Amino acid sequence: MAIQKSILEKYPDYEVVIGIEVHVQLKTKSKIFCSCSNQKTADNLPNSTVCHICMGHPGVLPVLNEEVIISAIKAGLSINCDISDVSFFDRKHYFYPDLPKGYQITQQYKPICQNGYVPIRLENGETKKIRLSRIHIEEDAGKNVHAGKESFVDLNRAGTPLLEIVSLPDIGSSFEARAYLKMLRSIVQTIDICTGNMEEGSFRADTNISVRKKGESQLGTKCELKNINSFKFISDAIEYEIERQIEVLEQGGTIKQETRLWDTKEKITKVMRTKEEAADYRYFPEPDLPPIFVSASCKEKIKKELPELPYGKFDRFLNEGLSEYEATIFLDDEELCRYFETARQFNKNKTLINWILRDVVSYIKETNSSFADSIMTPKRLATIINYIEAGTITAKIAKELFDKVIAENKDPQDLIKTMDVPQQINQKDLEALINDIVKENPTQAAEYKAGKTKLLGFFVGKAMEKTKGASNPSMITDIVKRILG
Repeated sequence: MAIQKSILEKYPDYEVVIGIEVHVQLKTKSKIFCSCSNQKTADNLPNSTVCHICMGHPGVLPVLNEEVIISAIKAGLSINCDISDVSFFDRKHYFYPDLPKGYQITQQYKPICQNGYVPIRLENGETKKIRLSRIHIEEDAGKNVHAGKESFVDLNRAGTPLLEIVSLPDIGSSFEARAYLKMLRSIVQTIDICTGNMEEGSFRADTNISVRKKGESQLGTKCELKNINSFKFISDAIEYEIERQIEVLEQGGTIKQETRLWDTKEKITKVMRTKEEAADYRYFPEPDLPPIFVSASCKEKIKKELPELPYGKFDRFLNEGLSEYEATIFLDDEELCRYFETARQFNKNKTLINWILRDVVSYIKETNSSFADSIMTPKRLATIINYIEAGTITAKIAKELFDKVIAENKDPQDLIKTMDVPQQINQKDLEALINDIVKENPTQAAEYKAGKTKLLGFFVGKAMEKTKGASNPSMITDIVKRILG
């Protein structure tokens, strides 16, 4: 894996301290405290999936969605948290147009999950544990929509269930921040509690950044980066903010505690608001919701039902022969990974990876489709590769078959009967032909045996030339290696 350069290389006397708060929007069927739909569709008009509860009408009572609790426990167990036997809800008071009842129901004093860690892989291949402070449950607010001189409030999002996952300030670079967020998103997608869609706001992070001289124990004044909807933008914004803060300090200035936004066009952070003091939210226990009790048997049941988690899957992929690069690509995309794992049930050859990352991914991008709904199903792809390995077709014919499957939406075994497939040279005749090639090229054969293994391509090329492409390159390679020892 390539080492990512950091702006800190320009400032060897400084270090950065980063803590991240991630909001995970849960994909439950209904909202957290009412029966309104929690499903996003293109048909949802503003304020169409609301009721008197999520609109904050006086006198209404919330009823807790049990699936939210189960999702929180899944998340906690997946990232090594302690699950509280008893937890409570609290009211967080603030006044904003998208919060009509004037307070948000959250968990301030006794969250459902505490401690824990997320393992990430560093540039040098080592593992680092990013420690967590807590995971708490809360409801989302609505959304303000600004149009020219007018502003509107859409409360469809109000009452959407959220988990807020709060890290300790353990993150020391933009690379670590990106690795942490990618691993965390992969985990919540794997346990199927969140879509992980950053553009829609289903997975969003507030990043707190401060810098200090190396050796200092006191944290610097932090600035918060909000509303950044891609890993790349988060990484770029952190790099910019590190240098901005260091330059302020180097010029004798002081860092103001601010919330800042990332301008993707100018590639700079801009002040959203200044925080002179921490806001007084007047927290107090939520009187309309009872405590949450989680039994040991409940924790154990949910733990047994958890799927294989991404950090364990990464190690398994490496043990199964995938490169670190290949394993990372699959784990970064849950749908792609699921496609790969399904295809491997029918074909475990290394060639499968190349076809997926090259041909299938290209097809998905070109057609703007999904892996789950792809005409080129995992089984169809594996069947094509099986034909190549059996020597039934060449790679060139396989590509034609691949395109034909997509164009006609038919299985490869049906389409291959209609294709003009050239007769393949059998293994016995291929061995005789390669023996002749070796005898005709004694100098190259001797050099190969002496350790010049790059000449393998020379012999494979000669065999492909003599067979006019009507042979399997992988079979030729195996025969050449066997004959030349």
